[in-house]
Amino acid sequence: MPSEGLLITEIFESLQGETSLSGLPFTFVRLTGCNLRCTYCDTSYAFHGGAKMSVEDVIAKVEALGRKHVLLTGGEPLLQRATPHLARSLAERGYEVSIETHGEHPIQEVAGVARIVMDVKTPSSGMARGGFRSNLPLLRPTDEVKFVIASEGDYAWARDVVREAVIPTREILFSPALPARDTPGTYPGVRLEWLAARILEDGLPVRFQYQLHKLIWGSDARGV
Repeated sequence: MPSEGLLITEIFESLQGETSLSGLPFTFVRLTGCNLRCTYCDTSYAFHGGAKMSVEDVIAKVEALGRKHVLLTGGEPLLQRATPHLARSLAERGYEVSIETHGEHPIQEVAGVARIVMDVKTPSSGMARGGFRSNLPLLRPTDEVKFVIASEGDYAWARDVVREAVIPTREILFSPALPARDTPGTYPGVRLEWLAARILEDGLPVRFQYQLHKLIWGSDARGV
């Protein structure tokens, strides 16, 4: 019997631009739809549209691209019921599967199946609901937690969460959001050197991360 379908915005190969695997070739599977509307979202084109594909069709496309690493992203990939099946099927075929999720949706179906990259929403996102806390105990040391820092207040908030010592992952990422060019005032943004200095001054056990793909191809590029 055919498996339940997925709504897919795009599938492409590129270099991973984030996480501790930054720079490695990846296949990206971008699923359509998200229940959040973050002020600093850079993939709003994935909110709607997309093409219906079976899990088998997605796997066939991944196999054709031939990369060892696969990232399931969005949108919010865990909103689609067939995503855990896709993740398990890819892992069973020997792929190194990562899932980028905002952490406001339960992760128990994929915890331990894929490498979770939890993008915790900071106050400037307008979507800091706190649901990520219920998912923290499900994370493994090999998973990763990311904070997008778009204001001084975001930094102070994220710093306090890190200092609570409840994040079980070895990798905690602080990713700066520069001031918005197209929609000034949407969120303040921070300078790279400012964030770097704060991390060093406070001695935080985090990784400064700037999106490699935007350095290479620019902030408006899709499918790279």
